[in-house]
Amino acid sequence: MSLLLVFRKKISTWYHNVKPKYTTEQVAAKYQKKVFVKFENAFLNAKIDTANFEIALLAFKDSKKLELYIKNPETPYHLIKTYDFTAFSGKIGPKLKNGDKQIPEGIYTMEYLNPNSRYHLSLKVSYPNAFDLEKAKSDHRTDLGGDIMIHGKKVTIGCIPIGDSNIEEVFTLAAKSSNQKFPIIISPTDFRKNTNFPDIEGIDWEKELYSGIQTELKKYN
Repeated sequence: MSLLLVFRKKISTWYHNVKPKYTTEQVAAKYQKKVFVKFENAFLNAKIDTANFEIALLAFKDSKKLELYIKNPETPYHLIKTYDFTAFSGKIGPKLKNGDKQIPEGIYTMEYLNPNSRYHLSLKVSYPNAFDLEKAKSDHRTDLGGDIMIHGKKVTIGCIPIGDSNIEEVFTLAAKSSNQKFPIIISPTDFRKNTNFPDIEGIDWEKELYSGIQTELKKYN
């Protein structure tokens, strides 16, 4: 690994983390009662077992909304809450390189929970995924960046902030969910409603990307 990449990794770690104080389990236990009381009716109405549920997150860049879905392992997903982004960077289009300030677009999963984030709490998005790496290789791009988070506070450079109280809800449900590597779909728009794919300058594979996202979004009603 080059010295530049080592330096960038150290800076990224500092940017997203503080000195560890709490475990994920401790943070989830702290907020669990409040969160489950708040979502009690939503779980009841959707007939979701609070002891065995799965979650998914859908993010839409044009409306700056994050949708939270829940389900039982054998049932369809139910939308239970929509959060507003509290800040935004970049523009419509996928993340292509380190430092472009873009929020990625694609079909991702949650990699891990960070209970000691500088931005209160955070969830790591699995960018770059296999599709991102494949297109980067064909485009002869190398430094794709990383450390894309959904977190608290009201600032961002390529991440998705939703405020402290909201990330407490999402973090707690994520910690208690049965599908720890749950889906996170980030899309330029809601292709369930808008079927027009935007043209993105500088790439020729946006239709492939957006077609895949559109197919995945149809699983969530």
